[in-house]
Amino acid sequence: MKTRKTSQAGFTLLEIMLVVGIIVIILGVAVARLGNTTGVAKDMRVRADVQAISTQLKLYESVNGFLPTTEQGLQALVTPPESDPRPTRWYQLFKDLPQDPWNNNYIYVSPGRKNPTGYDLYSAGQDRKPDTADDNWGN
Repeated sequence: MKTRKTSQAGFTLLEIMLVVGIIVIILGVAVARLGNTTGVAKDMRVRADVQAISTQLKLYESVNGFLPTTEQGLQALVTPPESDPRPTRWYQLFKDLPQDPWNNNYIYVSPGRKNPTGYDLYSAGQDRKPDTADDNWGN
């Protein structure tokens, strides 16, 4: 009589737990690195909006010889200004003004406090209050 010895190949519970632990650590590192994608996306949107509005302001200035005043604001790119100085050749440059990622209007000041020879254009940021640390200038 021969006794047959069977060989069982497989993983022990300890080996399986070790592999699962390594996978969890790798996923944790990946999630931590990608965790602030919303913040990055909002910054990119502000940058794109500020660039688009700046382009239209340059066009407005080249056609009319001056920028809208602070009182006229960015609305001068959507509807003809009611106050002086009124442009002689007004064109609608936006159908609707873009809003920042927090659904607020961009802040426009002309002449600017930061740029006295031009204008200031920025988002008030997440706290929705201008002139605070989280203002986003699209830089």
